[in-house]
Amino acid sequence: MAVQRAKREGWQIVSTDRIRERLFGDEAIQGWWFQIWAEAEQQLRAIAQTPDGKALYDATNTRRRDRRKFIALARSWGFDPIEAYWLDVPLAVCLERNQRRDRQVPISVICKMHRQLRGGLPGLEEGFDRLVRYRFPFPYL
Repeated sequence: MAVQRAKREGWQIVSTDRIRERLFGDEAIQGWWFQIWAEAEQQLRAIAQTPDGKALYDATNTRRRDRRKFIALARSWGFDPIEAYWLDVPLAVCLERNQRRDRQVPISVICKMHRQLRGGLPGLEEGFDRLVRYRFPFPYL
């Protein structure tokens, strides 16, 4: 959804999966986070310096402290407003869909990310100007 909107609005997309694919040859290879983040940061800073300066940061961001840190950095680079799109999908559905994927994520990783997200659900108090929560099922998608 967010990617579709980004394309429609002409936003540039910075995707941690695409960065992993470029750096390591496969988006499934988690690699060293600091190397991935350095590339994402470089791309976002470059976008912020363009006349339009609109970007979509496509990443999971399950932990509140990471989201807050990112929002502060994005604001310091000049991004405004900052919106978040949260796809609220039950764990059982995530696990079932994962089984149908060519590139499966380990169950332990999905469960860990689910726990992290449930431990700090996204909220406007983190600094978002707008938070759009899409609850499963998504009849409009």
